[in-house]
Amino acid sequence: MKPELLLSVDAKQRFWLDPRTKLYMLLIFGIVMIDGKTDGISFWLKPALSLLPFLLLLSGRRRKAAAIYLSVFCVSWITNLFLLDYLGTVAKIIVSLLTQLGMRWFPGAMMGYYLLSTTKVSEFVFAMQRMHIPEAFIIPFSVMFRFFPTISEEAESIGNAMRMRGITGKKFFKNPQAVLEYRIVPFMMSVVTIGNDLSAAALTRGLGNGKKRTSICKIGFHWKDFALMLVVTAALLVFLIFSGGLK
Repeated sequence: MKPELLLSVDAKQRFWLDPRTKLYMLLIFGIVMIDGKTDGISFWLKPALSLLPFLLLLSGRRRKAAAIYLSVFCVSWITNLFLLDYLGTVAKIIVSLLTQLGMRWFPGAMMGYYLLSTTKVSEFVFAMQRMHIPEAFIIPFSVMFRFFPTISEEAESIGNAMRMRGITGKKFFKNPQAVLEYRIVPFMMSVVTIGNDLSAAALTRGLGNGKKRTSICKIGFHWKDFALMLVVTAALLVFLIFSGGLK
């Protein structure tokens, strides 16, 4: 079983960040990178800012994810700047859509992946309590933290079982009914069951009792948190000023 699927992240990892710092960076990425401009200050700001998830993924020992992210972003950025003008109308629309996803959506998605894969559920819940977030929001988010990794593991298990029976994606066009019946239906049933189980587990841990909970995990801001928050805040201010957002 993969360690990250259990979210048993080592609290003494080399580059530990407070969960609130990760949430703040995720918010800034959602504001800056979602804009479609590639000229002016954005020509330098966005590629420079996009290196941050790459470096964070490397520090979290997610080398494969970091390589995929950097490749997708670079290809999307270069294609959008230099190759779109040479394509036909239909091809230009399709390729432009893909490049926009790679430039505007993928960096934020990888920041979200970094948050999920390097943060313990207990750390995240404790950080939300420090921020005085209502439990009506904490419980769904704590369930979400375990939901997606567990679903990924379940999908992999179903795929392995179906491959043993000779039902693979390559045979979809030969027998689509069998692929849908033996892979999609079990997966959908697992989604419902896992969601209910995780919700019950969250309530069992006392998240819904209305009283203040204690926690053995330690969180707090260090110099790395302040440095990264300063960097992304400066990037946001530069983006707003030069893009006219503060006019």
